[in-house]
Amino acid sequence: MKVFVTGVGGQLGYDVMNELAKRGHEAIGSDIQPKENINLPYQYIQLDITNTEAVNNVISEIKPEAVIHCAAWTAVDAAEEEENREKVFAINVDGTKNIAEACKKCSCKMMYISTDYVFNGQGIAPWQPDCKKYAPLNVYGESKLRGELALAETLEKYFVVRIAWVFGKNGNNFIKTMLSVGKKFDTLRVVNDQIGTPTYTLDLARLLVDMIETEKYGYYHATNDGGYISWYDFACEIFKQAGYATKVVPVTTEEYGLSKAKRPFNSRLDKSKLIEKGFEPLPDWKDALRRYLKEIEE
Repeated sequence: MKVFVTGVGGQLGYDVMNELAKRGHEAIGSDIQPKENINLPYQYIQLDITNTEAVNNVISEIKPEAVIHCAAWTAVDAAEEEENREKVFAINVDGTKNIAEACKKCSCKMMYISTDYVFNGQGIAPWQPDCKKYAPLNVYGESKLRGELALAETLEKYFVVRIAWVFGKNGNNFIKTMLSVGKKFDTLRVVNDQIGTPTYTLDLARLLVDMIETEKYGYYHATNDGGYISWYDFACEIFKQAGYATKVVPVTTEEYGLSKAKRPFNSRLDKSKLIEKGFEPLPDWKDALRRYLKEIEE
């Protein structure tokens, strides 16, 4: 299968390209960065997804059978700054719409990577993939929701895969931050009232390629297995596995302060639809963390 992947300079797009190539698919990657900044030995096209004409030209020329759309503005706090808002919506909404319309013209299927931030993050019940009670708390969540809606209005053959608490080799994430600050400080404060499950991009890439090989379209939630935890729990396990003596002090979101964007307390995502549709779930997050720490050491 010929698959076009956006955002290959990021954590997920990078792993998706490797997974596609491993399975013998023809993977063509794109990102806004020049080729010399992208450390991938595959076909690559520099592309600004907010440029409608460029997107149409690239996708009509490639004629992919599927597009996996990983490109996004993901800096949640920076999205709240007035001077960035227009750009956030241009990338996450207009960019997604451009790709969806180009997919429609060449009759190819599309996968959009979304987030639990489309919901209001209240309560304790896990969010269902087909829940339509959207109420994003911040600019990033609003932009990703509008991207979902633009996709659904444009195409019939599409996947929306919502993820949370992402970590991968190619980029910054919570684990890398903890390892960095854990070397400098003997005690850290980490919030214990935001609940969810981590997602390892290496494991997620395998699932996304499993999905794109099918026509089981619709909305899905995908994080690693192993139950729901707090960021505090996650930090404790990171230091335990990494062999750090760093002490972690649990605090509430209010006590922690600092954040510009409102964060959801409830990032629990119900993943049972994956099994119902015959997809193999992601492994336990502790196992994912163990493999990830080994990967970044090498």
